Amino acid sequence: MRYPDAHCELDFTSPFELLVATVLSAQTTDVRVNLTTPILFARYPDAAALAAANPEELEEILRPTGFFRAKARSVMGLSRDLVERFGGQVPPRLTDLVTLPGVGRKTANVVLGNAFGIPGITTDTHVMRLSTRLGYTTSEDPVVVEKELGALLPRKDWTMASHRLIFHGRRTCFARKPACGACPVASMCPSAGIGELDPVKAAALVKP
Repeated sequence: MRYPDAHCELDFTSPFELLVATVLSAQTTDVRVNLTTPILFARYPDAAALAAANPEELEEILRPTGFFRAKARSVMGLSRDLVERFGGQVPPRLTDLVTLPGVGRKTANVVLGNAFGIPGITTDTHVMRLSTRLGYTTSEDPVVVEKELGALLPRKDWTMASHRLIFHGRRTCFARKPACGACPVASMCPSAGIGELDPVKAAALVKP
C-alpha cells in the first residue's frame, strides 16, 4: 500500500478550525491554508470571535488564500450561524452543515470524517479526476460520484478511501501528466498510458 499514512492535510485542533480551514482551502493549497490559519485562529479562536470580526482586518489575514473577500463573508456568516443556531458548536450532521454559508457536501464530509469520525466521501478535484480515470464513474456531478463511490466501498472505509485518492492525485496521478509508469494500480487502471510510462521517468515525477 503506497499511502498507509494518508490523512487530512489541513491542520486543525477542533471541528470549528477544520470547518473554517476547509472553506478557506477552495482555489488554493492546503499548505497555504496551514500558513494562514495559525494567524487567523490566534486572532479569532472560536465562532463567536470570528462572527464579530472586523471585515477589513479579516480580509487582510485571508488575502494570501485568494478570493479573500468572498471567503471572509463565508467564514463570518457560518460563524454567525453557528452562534445563533448551534450554540457556537459545529453540528455533527451533514443536513445541518450544508445549511451554513460556504459549506457544501464536500466540506461537510471533510468535517464529519476527520473531526467527528463519521464516514464521508470527499469529492474534491482529485477524487473526481481519479474516480473517472479508474473507471469508478462516468459522471462529472459530485453528488453522483459520491453516491457511486459509496456503493463500491464499505461505509467504514469512505473517509480513508477519500484520503488515499487525494494522496494519489497529489503525488502520482497528476491532472496534466500522471506518472503511469510508477503507479501501483496501473495494471488495473483503464486510463493507464495517458501519462509517462517509462518507469524511471515516471518515478522522477512522483512527489514524496
